Amino acid sequence: MSILINKNTRLIVQGITGRDGSFHAAKMKNYGTNVVGGTSPGKAGQTVEGIPVFNTVKDAVRATGANTSVIFVPAPFAKDAMMEAADGGIKLIICITEGVPVIDAVEAQRYIRMKGAQLIGPNCPGLISPDESMVGIMPTNIFRKGGTGVISRSGTLTYEVVYNLTQAGLGQSTAVGVGGDPVVGLYFEDLLQMFEDDPDTDSIAMIGEIGGDAEERAARFIKEHVTKPVAVFVSGRQAPPGKQMGHAGAIISSGSGTAAEKIAAFEAAGVPVANETSEIPELLKKQLNR
Repeated sequence: MSILINKNTRLIVQGITGRDGSFHAAKMKNYGTNVVGGTSPGKAGQTVEGIPVFNTVKDAVRATGANTSVIFVPAPFAKDAMMEAADGGIKLIICITEGVPVIDAVEAQRYIRMKGAQLIGPNCPGLISPDESMVGIMPTNIFRKGGTGVISRSGTLTYEVVYNLTQAGLGQSTAVGVGGDPVVGLYFEDLLQMFEDDPDTDSIAMIGEIGGDAEERAARFIKEHVTKPVAVFVSGRQAPPGKQMGHAGAIISSGSGTAAEKIAAFEAAGVPVANETSEIPELLKKQLNR
């Protein structure tokens, strides 16, 4: 099994006629993702890599039965795209777009929840259930099907960790990049619960970073609700206070959000913390007795 996406996922690509949308639509389709359509206002009737284009999400859902959407539109239009997806009946929305204003993300997230849908992102690489479906911009060649669930705030560190897991013989059930903005959709606690409930996930790798208190909350959640082995890496150990590092959400302010505080929270919860991403497979194997 996997979480969120699988072979039954029916995907539409919002912004499919743009440079990024068309490029990644082709990559997702070639991986085996069931890309059933795309949207681009005023371009209904066209095709991109054999994928039909519709004017609106509602039109696409009506014609294809799509249940998932991935968004490749410029930041000024991302809020409208996310809300249109939820309004059109999409139940899982993945927003790849970076640079989305925080207030736009807040408004979109609230509307999506009101519609009973789920959001991943914005500013994320998407997610993949190896050999089943990939939605986003993941480098599929490093992933292998297996039992380790991956949750990460960082795209590139996701790839480092997954490469090391695969090399160590630990395949992945699903890997999710939650995004590095201050406000995003599904986050650590949501996904930890999903992996805990997934019978085919036997362990969890988490990648956190400085800024906010999501990791501290995740540590408490793991201690109270997660029974499966977990290993964590926290980036940004050398980041100075007040300095934004990479992501809009990766900033230490008012003496909080430091890597040291996050690491201490995980250690207090009994969760092993890697000094380097390459250590995660061994930390998991020790708990799995492999």
